This record gives sequence, structure tokens and C-alpha cells, in this order.
Amino acid sequence: MWIVTLLVFVFILGIIVLFHELGHFLWAKKFGVYIYEFSIGMGPVIYSHKGKDGIDYNIRAFPIGGFVSMAGEVYDDDKKIPKEKLLCHKPIWQRIIVMAAGVVNNFIMALVLLIVFAFVYKSTVLTPQVLKLDSDYPVSQTNIQKGDTILAINNHKVHTLDEVAILLQYKAKDDKYTIKVKHSSGKEEEIITEAKTIEDESGNKIKRLGIYFDEVETHGFVNKIKFAFQKFCSILSQMWLTLGGLFTGKISVGSLSGPVGIYSVVGEVVKESGAFKYFIINVLNLIILLSINVGIINILPIPAFDGGHILFLIIEKIKGSPINQKFENWCHTIFFILLMLLIIFVTIHDIIKLF
Repeated sequence: MWIVTLLVFVFILGIIVLFHELGHFLWAKKFGVYIYEFSIGMGPVIYSHKGKDGIDYNIRAFPIGGFVSMAGEVYDDDKKIPKEKLLCHKPIWQRIIVMAAGVVNNFIMALVLLIVFAFVYKSTVLTPQVLKLDSDYPVSQTNIQKGDTILAINNHKVHTLDEVAILLQYKAKDDKYTIKVKHSSGKEEEIITEAKTIEDESGNKIKRLGIYFDEVETHGFVNKIKFAFQKFCSILSQMWLTLGGLFTGKISVGSLSGPVGIYSVVGEVVKESGAFKYFIINVLNLIILLSINVGIINILPIPAFDGGHILFLIIEKIKGSPINQKFENWCHTIFFILLMLLIIFVTIHDIIKLF
């Protein structure tokens, strides 16, 4: 079983990284940037091919990333390469496109796969409409009824089930939540109820309100396309809420997952999928979620990420001159080290959770 899990894990990360780096690669090539290397994975090279274009195409040992090595990514660092082929000498708009292309590719891939998901499996209404209440939870003693629609949780507006799920993981005093609902009569009401913290099969603590939501399946070409776009936006919103919760302390850093945590999730998918059809559907879901996740993280305006490079380019455009090269390099280096430390912390936490 672990061999299947490992293969699926490598496939999922590999396909996400491939599409991300392919975005940088294709646009850099289109704009005439000199490219040294296109690599999937990190660490030692286990397979290398020198293309007719002179680029080294490599597969590296650890499937936790990848990169496109371009001449002049930050400054004029290779005197052997003609200036017009250095990225740093390209127009700023071209450099921004090259840096943003990886994220755009991740989003495009996720959206295309959501459309595939809708047509080969199902599409549903994402509105958080109450189907029934669990009698073992305090919510069953409130005025919330079947057919009500959840409008907000603790003053955060919600439009989809994904947003409800993440807002329930926000820290709340005494685990009490103020839920704004719209009754089937049209009347709106704010109701205070308490969540319960339960443990799933993997030992993860999850907060539940005891509300079951109606999953209405939709049919027809237009509805399936509509579902794909709505689900894409819903996952984006869920992840922004997650980031907001992390920065405000409402969600613990310990809730993050690194490579080991992702591997564990893949293992659960392999173990629980049963029929081959559901295995494919679950893998598809993971690729969609992780692809959007990678896209959002990379577009953040933080040095060492694609968004950090774009931020420096925008500052350069505003001030009318390049940013000090040493300063920019130090920023990228420091934040890269901090990123590695965060990954190590999250990985250790994931390993502890396993045992």
C-alpha cells in the first residue's frame, strides 16, 4: 500500500510543480530569455537531458518543488550571455508576466480539472442551506431549521460550504459562534450556538456545529460550467480566510501541513477510495486543492515567492530605477531561509501527529 501512496504522492506533486514551472518556462522562452535549466523536484539530479535548445531538462530526487533557472533573474549575473537575453534587461511588463505565469498556470489547471470533475462526477449547489440538525449538538435547541441558509458566522459573510468549514476552525471564545441565518420565510436572525470539538479517524481535532447541509445536484452543460467557476472561487475564498486566520492568530500554525502531512492525506485517499472511479475522483480533488493552494502561496507579495519578485518589479517601476541588487538578494535569501524553517517546523509537527 505504501508504494501506491508514494507513487500517487509523487504524481500529484509532480504534476502541480510541472504546470507551475511550465508557466515560467514558456513565457521566458517566448520573450527570448536565456534558460539554463528546467527542473522538476529538488536535490540531486537523477535524470538529465540536454535539449536541442541547449537547456538542461532535469528530474531531481525530492518531489517537493522545482524551478526554472534563467539568466539575469535579479541582476546582470552572467557576462557570457548577451544582455538582451537576460531577464533583468527585459521590459518590466514582460518580467511580471514571466513571474506570474506559474500561478496563472496553477489556477488554469485547477479550473480545467473542476470542469472535468463536474462532467465526469457531479456538480452541486454550493449555498450553505440546512438539511437537518444533529440532536446531540446544542444547535438542535436553537431556532435554526431545515431550509434555512447560513449568511454569516461571527460577522464573517459566507456564501459557500467551503467558507463555513474554514470559519468553524477559527478560534472563538468558549467555542461559541454567532450564526446569521435566513429562514425559509425570508426573515433573518442571529443565533448563538456552541461547537463541539471531535477527533476524526486520523486523530485530527475538528470543530463541528452539528448542522448537515443540503447537497443538491445540478444538471446541464451551463450548470456544470457554473459549478466549476463557483467552486474555484469558493476554494480561493476558503484559502484567503485560512491565511487571514493564520496572520490574525485565529488559526494555529500547527494546522498547516507540509510534505509529510500531504503524504498522509494521500495515504488516506488511497486507503479509503475503494472503487477505482472514486480513487480517481479523490486524487482529482487533491490536485485541484493543492494547485490552487500553490498558486495562492506563490502570489503572496513576500520575498522568495513569485509575488515577492513581482512586488520588487512594481516598486522598481514606481521609483523609476532598479532596486539595490544586494538588498533584493538579501531579502529573497532571508525569507527563503525563514520559509525552509517553517517547512521544517510543519514537517516535524506532521511527523508528531503520525505517532
